[in-house]
Amino acid sequence: MPPVNPSVFKAYDVRGLYPGEVTADLFHQLGRAFVAFLGPGRYAVSRDMRTSSPELAAAFIDGVRLQGGHVIDYGLMGTDMMYYAVAADGLDGGAQITASHNPGEYNGCKMVKAEAFPLSGESGIKEMKEMILGGRIPSPPAAAGSLEQREVLDRYTNHVMGFIDASIVKPFNVVLDAGNGIAGLVAPPLFDRLPCRTTRLFFEVDGTFPNHEANPLIEENRRDITAEVVRIGADAGIAWDGDADRCFFLDGSGDFIAGDFITALLAEGFLMQHPGATVIYDVRASYAVKDIVAQYGGRALMNRVGHAFIKRRMREEDAIFGGEVTGHYYFRDNFYADNGFIPALLILELMSRKGLSLRDLLAPLRERYFISGEINTKVSGMDAVPAKLQALEREYRDGHVYHLDGISVEFDDWHFNVRASNTEPLLRLNLEGRTPEVMEKRRDEVLAIIRG
Repeated sequence: MPPVNPSVFKAYDVRGLYPGEVTADLFHQLGRAFVAFLGPGRYAVSRDMRTSSPELAAAFIDGVRLQGGHVIDYGLMGTDMMYYAVAADGLDGGAQITASHNPGEYNGCKMVKAEAFPLSGESGIKEMKEMILGGRIPSPPAAAGSLEQREVLDRYTNHVMGFIDASIVKPFNVVLDAGNGIAGLVAPPLFDRLPCRTTRLFFEVDGTFPNHEANPLIEENRRDITAEVVRIGADAGIAWDGDADRCFFLDGSGDFIAGDFITALLAEGFLMQHPGATVIYDVRASYAVKDIVAQYGGRALMNRVGHAFIKRRMREEDAIFGGEVTGHYYFRDNFYADNGFIPALLILELMSRKGLSLRDLLAPLRERYFISGEINTKVSGMDAVPAKLQALEREYRDGHVYHLDGISVEFDDWHFNVRASNTEPLLRLNLEGRTPEVMEKRRDEVLAIIRG
């Protein structure tokens, strides 16, 4: 096998450029190492719509089987569907061939063990990396594993629909943007069961992404849905990333809604029906989340960023719901896993229950909380990060400083978090002020230190 670039082994997945970094040879070895780490068992394998995914999935499946693992091939589906298949079908683990929101020339693999609990750089991916780079994958057993095909879309859509009372959803006018990703496969059987009038953009599943990249966090990728929401006067817009495990919202004016505000709204919806429940939110989030949870008598627990950490904490606390500002939303009754379609349905249900538009639901939050959004700054390398964080700590030592994930500092009228990216030489700033003026002043001040 050609030399493997160690950088493809990320904190939460294996990912890189195809075919320069990510190859069929590598994925064959990865399939073997996956079984060597988890042991003999029954494993789900599925893939997204990228043009390289069929080849990489076949190589991964061959590796799993060679190492004695039994494969259930679920074919083309989303990452959250793989989570569902592993947990609902009682499998020992699973893998989704995907590069999530990255452009089409990338590919990768997200892996979980039983109950859809993720493998990560702390457990699983690290050991597989050592096996592959060191040429230490154990010799395969004499008998190869079996292979079967299975389909899960009908069961999955029934499961997702079970999170709402569809009979109360009003006939909202909604624009949907699948970005030529997996949402084009999954959204139709869900929204066909609702009274909503939908305008469906780029629902043709196409891994060349002929219209725009399937990453709605980037503004240019939202131009089409924004324009259509405004043009037809829609009640809301909903867009998904490539592997459809995250969804993103626009209000009726076409304004993008930050993930922490969606977390606050979803928490409100759960606590209206489950008073006193626990909600997990990440360290970057607006105070809107903990304030809404407190208002409804719930328990809000802050956590470090990353799905492995959120899912572990949710299990430990039996949390009903968890949210991250980047559009990952987790549900106790979804095996504690994240899902890209449950939030879409829950927001429509909340609008219906309260008789308010999405813009009206958000108005109290936008009048009180002023957030910077996530602002990224390139640094010369990861070795430059500690000095930057130390400079911030020195400058703001009069505040409440803590190190749950990077550095966070709280003052009476503003707070911020700065943390290093897990995958790139970037520092990520999230900041909030009690007024727009405070937010803008402190944002510029902190950025000057980061970039100085």
